[in-house]
Amino acid sequence: MGIIAGLLILLVAVEHIYILIIEMFFSESKVAQRSFGLEKEFLKDERVKIMMANQGLYNGFLAMGLIWSIFETGAFQVQLAIFFLSCVVCAAIYGAVTVSYRILLMQGVPAILALLAIFAI
Repeated sequence: MGIIAGLLILLVAVEHIYILIIEMFFSESKVAQRSFGLEKEFLKDERVKIMMANQGLYNGFLAMGLIWSIFETGAFQVQLAIFFLSCVVCAAIYGAVTVSYRILLMQGVPAILALLAIFAI
């Protein structure tokens, strides 16, 4: 896998670690309010905190899979990267349809660019 593809994959992984941190540890913060377009009172609800933490954990799984793909070698490296990037793209499309088109731009576009970089080799 090329350097550009690896850097784009790393960018997507770091983005998902950032989302994990917000959703799991700072779900009531102004950053969370702004990022997710939710009111502070809503984010204070214990049930919402649990759901956000669960969602953050899934973002962490995506990030770890992408990081794993960077350190793997050979054909399996490419397979891992394609799988986890495809998961990100699917989640971004779903988020765009159900929540905000901005999700596709912020999460989907970097993952699509990484996929294009992989297929360019």
